[in-house]
Amino acid sequence: MNDDMQNPLPAPSQEARQWAMFCHFAAFLGLVFPFGNLLGPLIVWQIKKDLDPFVDAQGKEALNFQISVALAAIVCFILMVVIIGFPLLVLLGIAALVLTIIAGIKANEGQPYRYPFSWRLIK
Repeated sequence: MNDDMQNPLPAPSQEARQWAMFCHFAAFLGLVFPFGNLLGPLIVWQIKKDLDPFVDAQGKEALNFQISVALAAIVCFILMVVIIGFPLLVLLGIAALVLTIIAGIKANEGQPYRYPFSWRLIK
């Protein structure tokens, strides 16, 4: 099988890769203000989704993951009543941090990244 059959889409441009990375890393705005982890990827994706299909796909992926993280955090807060929510919230934070960094690096390399354990509401 030749390379054209395995990789039918052209590689995204440097600009597209950079904006796709920003879609993922914009989630770190959540460290600055409440709901920044949702608003950051949403704003970057909405502004740059028409630039390249790669940016559109990675923006949706980043936003879907941050929605999933937010919902999981709500569950963790509810479970704090029975103590288990505290360690679960710490694990969730570490997992979200690591997966977001991996996704940003992969996007900057031009490789599409799909988050594990993500509820894909935006198609």
